[in-house]
Amino acid sequence: WAALFWIVIFFAGINAASKSFFTENRYRSIYNYTLYHPNEFVVSKMIYNILLIWVVVLCCFICFSWMIGYPVQNSLLFFITLLLGGAALAGSLTLMSCIASKTGNSYSIMSLLSIPVCIPVMLLALRLTRNAVEGLDWSVSYSFLGGLLLIDVIIITLSLFLFRYLWKE
Repeated sequence: WAALFWIVIFFAGINAASKSFFTENRYRSIYNYTLYHPNEFVVSKMIYNILLIWVVVLCCFICFSWMIGYPVQNSLLFFITLLLGGAALAGSLTLMSCIASKTGNSYSIMSLLSIPVCIPVMLLALRLTRNAVEGLDWSVSYSFLGGLLLIDVIIITLSLFLFRYLWKE
């Protein structure tokens, strides 16, 4: 249940977040470049993608609960995992979308770039989801929650640092 759930979220998230930079043409990019600071722009895109991924996660959760059932025993750990995992996926997919938008074959490049970047997020989220499904004690999950939160911070920091250089292109 947990593995299938996160795989569906990952590919739905790629599809949802890929449009954040691909819908802009060259003239729109120049307009945004003159209007906004790079950090403001990437943070706004990241917040939008986080909210969008959380909506995707909610839809997937409702569909999975309706079709397969709700086997989760520790609901609080599960929902914290959904929030942190969704935010980490959205942050990494935003950065990969920005990088891929600078190439000609954007959708293919984004899919290929996103897979190795999102594997650590997926592994931690999968482990935490499994702990929530099995109803394990919170002490087992603290290190995984800390790792997922650390990945969130690293992705946001990298996005803020690297986006300035990507935007000048």
